[in-house]
Amino acid sequence: MPGDLPTLKQLKLLLELDKADGIASAGHALGMSPSATSHALKALETNLGAPIIDRNAPGVELTYAGRLILPHVRDMFASLKLIQTMAHAEARLETGVLRLGSLGLTASLKLLPPILDVFHKRYPGVEVFVIERTDLNIEQALLDRKIEIGIIILPNERFDTQVLATDELVAVLPAKHELAAAQAVSLRDLARYPFILTQAGSGGFVSKTFARAGIEPRVTHELSQLTSIFEFVARGQGVSVIASSAVPEKFEGVVFRSLKPRTIRRVGLACLNEKRLSPAAAALWKQVRRNS
Repeated sequence: MPGDLPTLKQLKLLLELDKADGIASAGHALGMSPSATSHALKALETNLGAPIIDRNAPGVELTYAGRLILPHVRDMFASLKLIQTMAHAEARLETGVLRLGSLGLTASLKLLPPILDVFHKRYPGVEVFVIERTDLNIEQALLDRKIEIGIIILPNERFDTQVLATDELVAVLPAKHELAAAQAVSLRDLARYPFILTQAGSGGFVSKTFARAGIEPRVTHELSQLTSIFEFVARGQGVSVIASSAVPEKFEGVVFRSLKPRTIRRVGLACLNEKRLSPAAAALWKQVRRNS
């Protein structure tokens, strides 16, 4: 009856026995004394539950059981070597996969590209996979470990973070709207009109900003594309609030105004634990920290 699983040393002995002209010489190839070799052979046969050499044959001859398992042992060591090679390559960042979460337009168009340009030049063998979601969805993806690093709105005490950029929220108004004459508008001013809530990157932050002020906007539309928001606003379907970094140079029929009081937004990298990142994620994290 089989005993414990064979050790790697015992299985290496089997490989050497297939090549050697004697038991002692097989053990010698592994740096083992004759007594240690004899003990290892006996332990291997006990663990396998069958003899692996024919002790009545001249020299060293494997039994049927020994010959039967030999190719599988060779395959096992080949797999172990492959595992070692793959792990070594990833540790040296020759290969690997890095999963990132991007916070909508600002991150995808302005923050991530220069970071990834530098990263790809340094580690061309690492595949980078990016998902674009809202701020709240990026946080959840981090918590669910679907991504290692995400760009989120700060502060957030649930994660290790580092700041990437700072901007502010601005109102989006029809060009001929009565509020457009002012230099800045309040959330309470905006709440008097149909409101188009962005479902792009900063949607959660916009909702929280209204909630903190104790104001509930009259949401009539929820749109994920900024161009759709601008088009709806230009046609007088409502007003909106977006991040200033997402403001285009020009959009016909739309104007942008500061909020009063100003609402600052900080955007940064986040991870669950910077000390437990994969080699690829750790390299990107350190790269951003060095360049900040």
